[in-house]
Parts: sequence; C-alpha cells; structure tokens
Amino acid sequence: MRRVPDWLIQTVTVIVVLAAWEAAARTGHTDPFYAPAPSVIWSALSELFAGGEIWSHLYATFSAAMIGLVLGAILGTLLAVLSVMARPARILLAPLMGALNAVPRIVLAPLLVIWFGIGIASKAALAVLLVSVLMFFAVFSAVAGVDRRLLERVQTLGGSRLLILREVYLPSVASLMLSSLKVAVGFAFTGAIVGEFVASSRGLGYLLSFAQSTYNTALSLALVALIMVFVMSLLALAGRLERRLTKWR
Repeated sequence: MRRVPDWLIQTVTVIVVLAAWEAAARTGHTDPFYAPAPSVIWSALSELFAGGEIWSHLYATFSAAMIGLVLGAILGTLLAVLSVMARPARILLAPLMGALNAVPRIVLAPLLVIWFGIGIASKAALAVLLVSVLMFFAVFSAVAGVDRRLLERVQTLGGSRLLILREVYLPSVASLMLSSLKVAVGFAFTGAIVGEFVASSRGLGYLLSFAQSTYNTALSLALVALIMVFVMSLLALAGRLERRLTKWR
C-alpha cells in the first residue's frame, strides 16, 4: 500500500462509493426522494450546463466570494497589524473582533440584506465579515508571537517601525497568512452562498433555495457537488501558491 499513490486510493474509494450508491438506488434499497442515484444527480447537473443558465449563477457567486475574499483578507490583516503596533487600536479592536467571533456571523445575513439589498453587495459584505475576522485572529496571533528578542535587537540597531514591519513581521506571518487564506476561500464562498440563500435573484445559493422549495433532492445534491468541486479546485490552487511563495523557508 505504501507504493500506491494517494490520489489513486482516493479515486478508487470514490468510485466504489458511487457504484455502491448507484446499485442501492437501482435495487430499491434507498428512497429516491431522499437519496437519488448518482446518475440522476449527474443528469440534473448536466441539464443546468446544457441550458446555459448555470453560468450567470456561477458568475454571481464567484464575484461575491472573490470580492469578499480579497477585501476581507486585506481588512483583517491591516486591523491585526494595527492592533499589534498600536495599543489604543488593540484596546478597541480586540473586544470587537472577539464579539464578532463569538456570534455566528451567518445570523447577520438578513441584516446585511436589509442594509445593502438583495444584490451582490450584501453577499460580498457577508463574505468580507467572515474572512476579515478569520484573518484578524490568524495574523494577530502570528504577529504577537514574533520573538521579542529579535525585535529588541533590530530596534537597538536603529530599525524603524517600517523596517521592522517589512523585515521581521512580514516574513514571520507569511506562511500562516497563506495557510489561513486557504481556509478563507471556504469562508468567502460560505458567505456568498448563504447570502444568496437568504435573499437573491441569482447565484448558487438562489438555486439551492429553489431546489429546497421544490423538494428537488437531485438538484440540491448536484449543486452541493458543484460547489465542492469548485471550492476544492480553488483550494488546490491556493495550496500550490502557498508552496511556491514559501520556498524561502
């Protein structure tokens, strides 16, 4: 088994599970209302792409998620660095971020829809909220954990705050930031899809809401599979980017 590649084991496992599921559905051992056969789910997904309607929904979800990911990562990182570098900012921001982290931020989706409407702004705002809190605590912990002796030595040699930020803090937190970005990708899509599920006229979350309202289990599972493949592809790209940017380690 040690000589067998991981991807081959994973692929065979998925094929066996799908084959067993298909056989159970065809022989009547599973209720097609609750667990339709994989072939039925594939047909539902194929119909979405064949009709061409899926592209506008993918674009809406992807746009909101990417806006939320970029803005949330920048905002969370800047607030974390500011909190570490300035005590007044830390006194104000740490409790606020702690409160946001303690409350399930998904419950704010209806409020954001009221504030920003049912368009892309409310979905992007929810994604920004999810990602920024995650990045704040990741970067804050990494920056706060920098060796104090190293900081004192650089300061003794006349290093300015900008130099310390560029030469000490940034290399120390780069790896953790990139690792957190992989998690943030999932958070960004969660915010976009949940926002669309609450109130929207486009997006994968809107399609999921439609499938739920019509009790279309095959369409629901097809959309879930599509979201999983989409997000996992982005995670793979983020992992490759992380490995390339952290070669210096």
